[in-house]
Amino acid sequence: MDTSNLTSLPEDTLEDNEQRAPQQPRPLSAFASRPDRPPTQTSSQKYSALDWKGFFDQEEDIRIPDSDDVFHVYTAGTEGPVVFCLHGGGYSGLSFALSASKIKEKARVVAMDLRGHGKSTTENETDLSIETMCNDVLAVVKAIYGDSPPAIVLVGHSMGGSVAVHVAAKRALCSLAGLVVVDVVEGTALASLIHMQKILSSRVHHFSSIEKAIEWSVRGGSLRNIDSARVSVPTTLKYDDSKKCYIYRARLEETEQYWKSWYEGLSEKFLSCPVPKLLLLAGTDRLDRALTIGQMQGKFQMVVVRHTGHAIQEDVPDEFATLVTNFISRNRIGPRGVEIPGLRRPSQTNP
Repeated sequence: MDTSNLTSLPEDTLEDNEQRAPQQPRPLSAFASRPDRPPTQTSSQKYSALDWKGFFDQEEDIRIPDSDDVFHVYTAGTEGPVVFCLHGGGYSGLSFALSASKIKEKARVVAMDLRGHGKSTTENETDLSIETMCNDVLAVVKAIYGDSPPAIVLVGHSMGGSVAVHVAAKRALCSLAGLVVVDVVEGTALASLIHMQKILSSRVHHFSSIEKAIEWSVRGGSLRNIDSARVSVPTTLKYDDSKKCYIYRARLEETEQYWKSWYEGLSEKFLSCPVPKLLLLAGTDRLDRALTIGQMQGKFQMVVVRHTGHAIQEDVPDEFATLVTNFISRNRIGPRGVEIPGLRRPSQTNP
């Protein structure tokens, strides 16, 4: 049928006119200036694990001769002295990941998983005696650098700070050029030991996923930097096939016999170390008499880092990295030790 003579329906004409007519702006509402909300993240996305490769350059297993001990280390940087990092009890070498990504611009970084922690494997996982851990550190340094290590700045957090002090006090590390102790003081540490088992037992011990463990560490307040927790927390866990869940890698509850020895005499040992020293505290910690006198005599530098928790290197990694690199610069620590202007050292080949 010929439809050319049929007139358009009123509805069709109205629709055609609307399509041809320019769009009129809609009247603005009272909420028109409100910016669009960014898409919300699910809990699993917000607390998903981050790869260490975004912060360190490589990882390596260091096998100790004449033993079955294998220590896992993360490294970053190619020039300058070595900032050798020792983590606290229950943490791992990745505790220093975010700060290492900044420090490596001016120095080399090595962060090891201590015995019974992270990806390290040893014959006796619960032997956290101070003597054993000191020997572990010295063995790893020797395995990496041989008999001619570069200048080393030991950095230790909490339990790792005690290990760093004891290693330095032994004077067995010939190239030691500096010591940085992070949030550990003898008096406060010893006083807290009576509460330690209760603290450990009150933790959540089983996690259905790594994301849940990261979320708990942040929401519980042990870590305040989500990105750092996303890097460091996964290596503090292991999967338990029998329980079908994640549990803590370090069995700290079984090491109580060693706790007191970590901190007894720590202040005097710290002051006796014959290298530049920096003490970083998360608050106005209680200094004992020896440290108070030592600070007044200028035997070490002390910085109180505000608005942070116990894990300073994780909570404020940029500020921590700046404090460490400034310490290195202030004391003129180069790849071969303290560099005195005008004094030419014999040429040596970097290991």
